[in-house]
Amino acid sequence: MKNWFFLAAALVATISVSQAQDKLKNMPGYEQYQKISPQIYSSVKSGALSAKWSEDGSSFEYSQDGKLYRYDIKSKKASEIGEAPKPEGRRRTGPARGRQFDSATSPDGAFKAFTKDRNMYLSKPDGSGVIALTTDGNENNQVKYGIATWVYGEELSQNTAMWWSPDSKKIAFYRFEEKDVKKYYVLLDQLNLYDSLEIEAYPKVGEPNLPVDLMVYDLETKKLSKLDIRDGKAFDDGDLGTYIYDISWTPDGKELIYHSTNRLQNILELRAADPVTGKSRTIIHEEWLASWVENSPEMHVLDNGTQFIWASERSGFNNYYLYNFDGTLVSTITQHPFEVANIVRVDEKNGTLYYMARSGDNHMKMQLHRVNFDGSKDTRLTDPAYNHSVSISPDGKYFVDVAQTHDVAPFTKLIDAKGKVVAELAKSDTSKFEELGLKKTEMFTFTSKDGVTELHGLIHFPSDFDPSKKYPVILSNYGGPATNAFRETFVYPDPLTEYGFLVLNIDGRNVRGRGKKLLDQLYGNLGLVEMDDFAEGVKSLHSRPYFDKDRVGVYGTSYGGTTAATMLLRFPELFHAAVANSSVTDWRNYDNIYTERFMGTLKSNLEGYNRFSLMNMADQLQGELLIFFGTADNNVHPSNSLQLIKAFQDAGKSIEVQIAPDGGHTALNRDRMMEFFIKHLVTDYKEVVR
Repeated sequence: MKNWFFLAAALVATISVSQAQDKLKNMPGYEQYQKISPQIYSSVKSGALSAKWSEDGSSFEYSQDGKLYRYDIKSKKASEIGEAPKPEGRRRTGPARGRQFDSATSPDGAFKAFTKDRNMYLSKPDGSGVIALTTDGNENNQVKYGIATWVYGEELSQNTAMWWSPDSKKIAFYRFEEKDVKKYYVLLDQLNLYDSLEIEAYPKVGEPNLPVDLMVYDLETKKLSKLDIRDGKAFDDGDLGTYIYDISWTPDGKELIYHSTNRLQNILELRAADPVTGKSRTIIHEEWLASWVENSPEMHVLDNGTQFIWASERSGFNNYYLYNFDGTLVSTITQHPFEVANIVRVDEKNGTLYYMARSGDNHMKMQLHRVNFDGSKDTRLTDPAYNHSVSISPDGKYFVDVAQTHDVAPFTKLIDAKGKVVAELAKSDTSKFEELGLKKTEMFTFTSKDGVTELHGLIHFPSDFDPSKKYPVILSNYGGPATNAFRETFVYPDPLTEYGFLVLNIDGRNVRGRGKKLLDQLYGNLGLVEMDDFAEGVKSLHSRPYFDKDRVGVYGTSYGGTTAATMLLRFPELFHAAVANSSVTDWRNYDNIYTERFMGTLKSNLEGYNRFSLMNMADQLQGELLIFFGTADNNVHPSNSLQLIKAFQDAGKSIEVQIAPDGGHTALNRDRMMEFFIKHLVTDYKEVVR
């Protein structure tokens, strides 16, 4: 059966993926792409070593050129000890996207907790001796235990819905009520003789949330309790307790720890519940009323079991704080005007923290710091000219450092605790890269639409780049809050350049790592503020003689698809063709956890929602647009693309559409995408200007 697409009003549909891709073979740049692109990602023999330290810190092992080596710290020599272990293929071991594990084995291995038919059960590991912990979950009342919702999995990273206490004596689990929440229906198996249906409680913007509770079953007393996670208040969709997630037990198992936020997600509390009394208490209260709080701050529990390190943006920049579990602040460990990124090592004996921070020459160049728990003697141990990733010895005396930038291939050094280089271990071999004529990416800076903020971008060049020629351009951007297009790991030139294009990656005020106040400018204006900056980034390159400002395309998937469609519609003078994959076309179509975090509610920001809607911009279309979506996308629902298609039909605008039958949250085949861009930015363009 053919893949049918429809033609209605002024809508042009492409008939077949395979037939369409066949055209690419006769298009400009195809032979060059076929020749060079397969060699790009193997053109650099990386000098990045992955070190595995011995327990006493006297040596470490690493693989190189198919051999396994051991480096001895005392002699400062490496010796070959065998064949390098073969890398294991990537395997997805967790639940499907947005889902949770349906069972959990107790720490002592004696029991298995599991959810089935909306209820919770206990059994022995082999499945015998089943005990029902709940019996009231069913399809009629739509109560369910031991499982969360798709949006809890997708937006709050909850891949489990049950949690054993460390002593295996208690099991905590979720309880949700779905009956009063609207459902979304995704049609599946449309390529089969009979289709099927996926029904999901998927609260969209402005819709009621599912009431959520935490239950605890005590294996010794056989008592099931509902924890008081809202201080005696009933579920109020909007107050603290709207979202409950990031559940874990304290090391001693006496309390259940959880995060509680309000619907706006500008207030977060780290709370602890007593499983015996059911009462909760607040350990930490965070708020950032100008926009949103980080919903899952980094937290490291110390081995002493009474203290933990907590990351907070309360100063405007992410910093570390030491707390007691009773909620008292012990010390402010860091207080930087830049962002800390992640904890690398905690030395409790000496009261020392090793961490990565964005304190290099720019915010993407991560640096290793060491600081005492009391905040004293904070020292940067790495060269700020590079981006670093490190592996620290167990005794903290040395670390293996992999350094690189966007245009410097990785090299590895052994460095001591004072930051002094002990040995040069490896550097990248770029001879094939140079032999192929590959060009390194170039960083450029420009000024944001706000007229003040300096932002960054990258340009990718083809291997046969000639600065005396003009090149069509493609912007490849995701967008979205707290994301980075510019990066400081070594960047291979995008293979798409070999078709004869320049490829761009550009950051806007959506960038992660520059502090909270910059991101505040995005709040309530999702899909608008960062797009203004992407446009400024493109305009900043117009003066370059090889940049053809009359032939610019843009593509992306998910938020990137939203970016692609938005740039084409809002900036027709800058963008002339776009491929929009699996795009959100109106924020009211997406889930409320993600969207309201960054946009506010419909009640508080109706103007912002109306201002963004791509359907309201359909009559502005001037360039060429290809829309692609999967019919079984349970993340960004097909209704997004269908509504936009209808808006173009109503506006009498011609677009192209391709569909992935039974496809999920996915993107168009890149060959088909390049056929589209070459047709509209190269071959058709030549016909027009001839």
